[in-house]
Parts: sequence; structure tokens; C-alpha cells
Amino acid sequence: MTNTPSTSTRATSTLPRVAYMSFPFRMGREGAATSERFEHIREQVEQVLFTSPGERVFRPEYGFGARQHVFEMNAQPLWELAQNRLYGALADALAGEVDPKSIQVSVSAGDGNEAVLMVRISYTIAALNREETHAFEVTNG
Repeated sequence: MTNTPSTSTRATSTLPRVAYMSFPFRMGREGAATSERFEHIREQVEQVLFTSPGERVFRPEYGFGARQHVFEMNAQPLWELAQNRLYGALADALAGEVDPKSIQVSVSAGDGNEAVLMVRISYTIAALNREETHAFEVTNG
């Protein structure tokens, strides 16, 4: 008797459902909390945004460190620097999931409030051609 692997010829038009560990990591009664693909990509964006460079031992270049920027002068020079750094960090972290040409980052003061750094991130999920946009308010509190 030989054991031959079965093959499937069924074509699918959607991506397979995969469960990813949620960020921030947490445990529940059923084990580790999980997220679906779109949530997972958004959680990756949050990780990049709020992880400071040097915080991860084996990836010291990873992250943007948004919280450290709220103590700087909230003006055009900071916004331009933040946009460039954040774009690079996101393009690296989301490689394979997001079309890097579609990533758009805007940084500004939140509704004229200089105590708030407003970050808006848009991207297109490459495999589905689906655009996502997220807005984050970063404060020093």
C-alpha cells in the first residue's frame, strides 16, 4: 500500500482564513487571542507606530517610536521627518501584505492642538486590492 498525497484542483477566489496572534498579546480561556488578516495588518501598523527603535533586541531598527515625537515641537519639520521615517518602517514591516507604492502617511497637529500628534496611514492590501485607512492620535499622556 502506498501513501500518495491528495491534491485539490478547486480554485478559490478568496484568500484562506488564517488566525494570527493578536497584538497586544493576551491570553483568554481558549488560549492566545487571535485576529483575522485585516485586523492583523492594522495591529502590525500599531506595532510599528508605537515601538521605539532599539526596543526589540534582534531587530533594533524596527519601529517608529511615536511617543518620543510628542515631546518635540509639533510643526512642519517634525511632520516631514516623521512621515519619511514612518513610511520606511511601514514598507519594511508590511512587505508582502501591502503594496509599498500605495502607503501614504500624513502627520500633523491634531485639530490645531499642538499637544496631539495626528498620524493618518493609508495602504492597499496587495492581494485583494482593498484600501485601508487608519488614524491615530498620539499624546504625551
